Amino acid sequence: MEKITSFTIDHIRLQPGLYVSRKDRVGAETVTTFDLRLTKPNGEPVMNTAEVHTIEHLAATYLRNHPEWKDRVLYFGPMGCRTGFYLLLAGDLCSRQILPLVLGCFRFIRDYRGEVPGASARDCGNYLDMNLPMANYWAACYAAVLEQADDTHLVYPE
Repeated sequence: MEKITSFTIDHIRLQPGLYVSRKDRVGAETVTTFDLRLTKPNGEPVMNTAEVHTIEHLAATYLRNHPEWKDRVLYFGPMGCRTGFYLLLAGDLCSRQILPLVLGCFRFIRDYRGEVPGASARDCGNYLDMNLPMANYWAACYAAVLEQADDTHLVYPE
């Protein structure tokens, strides 16, 4: 079998950032998959499932309510390695185009206090596995990276 695209990225050199992971054609539309890398793979501790789950709930809520982008959001969810998230958007896009969206999202999570949307037995299959303070922490770390982002944080290392 061929190696899939995400396994061709040099994870040893990869830094936290916002990268175009792939672009796929679906009918006449392009779908752009973004790699939102919060931690340095194999170099920093990974996020625990509780904060990953909390970030997922908050980011999905933010993105699917964003006035400009909500109709282009196809998916937001965690990477199995727990070093980041995938964001799939309709359109042929680059990292710089969505930097304000992702930065706004993670500032929202950084500053969020209160009940996590969808964190109830009725709305979620594992609602007790949440950690808002750690989600706030990771979001603050990632927002700080994005606030200083240059090409080393927006283009995969070659």
